[in-house]
Amino acid sequence: MMRITIRILIPLLLMVNSSAGIYILNLLADYGLTGPYGMRIEKLPRFDDYDFIIVGSGPGGAPVANRLSENRNWKVLILEAGKPEGILHQIPSVRFARSEYDWQYVSEPQEKACLGLIDRRGAYTQGKSLGGSTSINGMVYSRGHKIDFDLWAKEGNYGWSYDEILPYFKKSERVRLQEPVDKAYRGTRGYVHVQNARWRTPLATAFVDSAKELGYDVIDYNGKRQIGFSYTHLTMFNGSRWSSSRAYLRVNRLNLDIVPEATVTKVLIDKFNRAYGVQFTKNNKTYRINAKKEVILSAGAISTPKLLMLSGVGPKEHLNELGIKAIKDARVGYNLCDHVAFVGLTFLINDTVSLNIKNIQGPEFAQQYVVNGTGPQSTSGTEALAFTRSKYALDARPDMELFFIPAAMHVDNDKGFRIVRRVTQEIYDKVWKPLEGQDAWTIMPVLQLSQSKGRIRLNSTNIDDHPLINPNLLDDPIDLKILVEGIKQSIAISKSKAFQRYGTRLHEIKIPGCENLEFNSDDYWQCAVKYLTIPYLHEVGTAKMGPSTDPTAVVDPELRVYGIKGLRVIDASIMPEEPVGHLMATIYMIAEKGADMIKRTWST
Repeated sequence: MMRITIRILIPLLLMVNSSAGIYILNLLADYGLTGPYGMRIEKLPRFDDYDFIIVGSGPGGAPVANRLSENRNWKVLILEAGKPEGILHQIPSVRFARSEYDWQYVSEPQEKACLGLIDRRGAYTQGKSLGGSTSINGMVYSRGHKIDFDLWAKEGNYGWSYDEILPYFKKSERVRLQEPVDKAYRGTRGYVHVQNARWRTPLATAFVDSAKELGYDVIDYNGKRQIGFSYTHLTMFNGSRWSSSRAYLRVNRLNLDIVPEATVTKVLIDKFNRAYGVQFTKNNKTYRINAKKEVILSAGAISTPKLLMLSGVGPKEHLNELGIKAIKDARVGYNLCDHVAFVGLTFLINDTVSLNIKNIQGPEFAQQYVVNGTGPQSTSGTEALAFTRSKYALDARPDMELFFIPAAMHVDNDKGFRIVRRVTQEIYDKVWKPLEGQDAWTIMPVLQLSQSKGRIRLNSTNIDDHPLINPNLLDDPIDLKILVEGIKQSIAISKSKAFQRYGTRLHEIKIPGCENLEFNSDDYWQCAVKYLTIPYLHEVGTAKMGPSTDPTAVVDPELRVYGIKGLRVIDASIMPEEPVGHLMATIYMIAEKGADMIKRTWST
């Protein structure tokens, strides 16, 4: 009966789109009526000590908690700084950037990129809820290229070659996709549902149809080949979001305690350099909980290095500046890698087939979603993509992703999308305001194998202060050149017969700051990229995995922090280099493999 009631409430609230409606739904979620079924949510830990304490419930922490709690003799605690997900999190079209479910990080001002963003700072949207970023992201499931992982192994990370990690990719996923599906590479029995969207715009079909015209195949990009076009593979179940929380934490085990709204402030390390527990705050009170076996950090590539440094594990000189005793001098926070995207392309069309807000309002769309799980509410707008190579590619890997979105910056008539991207009002008013109400689509060229590296540092010793994030975007000139090649590839797609059916044409108003350059020239696009670059929120590498001979490594190939017993990192922080594609699938793999490593350590 409760689920029937929810199915009635959702369309009513979507129709009125009222803040009161959102409040009621989230209130219901807080009381467990619409929240995650079958999950043990505790206000505080029930015990003074646990075998394992896991910090973070995203695609790193949630799988580890699930797999370790399979051993009923082990007590497992997962601490999450954010709240539980509500029912609105499960609707793909509802996004939570710049809300209480987002850490709302921003980068330091960039010197060579982001010039057209507010204060030259890029947004680093990060999930702050059960499920971490999987509760608010675009749900794209993409594994990376074989060469990515073989290079990890070649650098001395034993056990991380592609052939060795492929079983963990397959273990985590439960695939139900349209053809093509490379079945030998895909899993069908895991916790993570991977599906195609049940509804898409005809523009997505045009994007995929353009593949053969441009000399590409339509592929399963998570299979043997990665270069080609595809509809996106999404962490979705029958039209609803499938977060790591839904996937791995709905197990209701008596030995697994899940405590949300608990912010870990420090890893407790004794005089023998052993992690023996954590300190956390909740409701303005401070608590300490002991870990008999291990503490596992899965807070992500921004929050994990922050917590390590606050706990005395990090660059000695930097920690000393802040008055933090350095327990272990380590290159924490260095090696920050991210993909980088250009958001300045707009293609106008003559048909009302985009996701422009004027096309998707009305009660019929809410009804379509609640009855059939389809329609515009069932998509996050991440409809299709292509992986390609530029003339600068150094090996067989694609160095470019072309990410198709059936809308453009003016999709909501400047009601929020611009602010989320942090594009300045001046640039929006000049380039996109004249287009409000018009149908359009975009491709975001996304640089894959960036040569630019950045760093994360502490701002202070206060856990509430955001860290200083400097991704150093476009520092290496080759990154800029590759992105320009991606723009040219995108324009070529727009000229395909599939898109010309809609009268597709490139929007030619020049970006402020680049007016003196010839439109569509390489010089113009290089200027445009510098102004309208954004971090792609695929940050990795800040607690780098490496062999003991690597002085820049923070964790060993079994994810144990060098110099600190009983402490591991299991999240995107450990990746030595950025893999091709999106990160979520790779983090799930790391978590599954990491859980097995922990089991082997403590089961012998």
